[in-house]
Amino acid sequence: MEMVNIKDVGPVLFEVSNRAKRLSIKLKPFEGVKVIVPKHMHPKEALQFVHDNAAWIKQNMVKVKEKESDLTIFDEHTQFKTRDFSVQIKKSALSQVKLQLKNGILTIYYPQNQDVKSPIIQENIRYGIEEAMRMYAKNYLPKRLHQLAEIHGFSYRKVFIKNLKSRWGSCSNVNNINLNLHLMRLPDNLIDSVILHELCHTVEKNHGPRFWALLDKVTNGKAKVLDKEMKHYRTVIY
Repeated sequence: MEMVNIKDVGPVLFEVSNRAKRLSIKLKPFEGVKVIVPKHMHPKEALQFVHDNAAWIKQNMVKVKEKESDLTIFDEHTQFKTRDFSVQIKKSALSQVKLQLKNGILTIYYPQNQDVKSPIIQENIRYGIEEAMRMYAKNYLPKRLHQLAEIHGFSYRKVFIKNLKSRWGSCSNVNNINLNLHLMRLPDNLIDSVILHELCHTVEKNHGPRFWALLDKVTNGKAKVLDKEMKHYRTVIY
């Protein structure tokens, strides 16, 4: 690996790969610009590739920066709480990140010789939070789905808990229901509203008037109010 500061682009990390067959550019939040270079390619060719694509890189880095601003940088002062646990982040003498979930507290220990804001530490923190949420989600959401389906007379086939990036839930044509593990960050009434939303899709497959009338019926006339409340939450960790 080699970091090169390129005019009009900024720092670019060049990574030689034995498996790569062609040059490629990767842009990720908090990781900057990375160029994957096939092993036998001359460095000058890789540099020219970046210069030729400078306009594209700058344009897409704007989008990457927007994504970065949407995400929380976790550190020792971050206040983060889900339905079942809160998060504590601490330095440690360990050589790698360690996770400990006990008594409703997820403690994430990171090596004291590393910057907590570095991409690798942030990635480990997000991974730990999401895996803890996944565990609680698998225990709670299918049970709550079953309860609400019985109360309101809905039927469905299977339920899957997933880490969805842009949806809180979905219902397939054969009435399999997907629920986002990030629902565990929502208040109970909004968790229920998402579940009821997907259960209504077992009857009405679109968002037409009959769908909203049904959702209004099972939420005591609060369908639009709850839908508006949901707009205050995002499906990514923030």
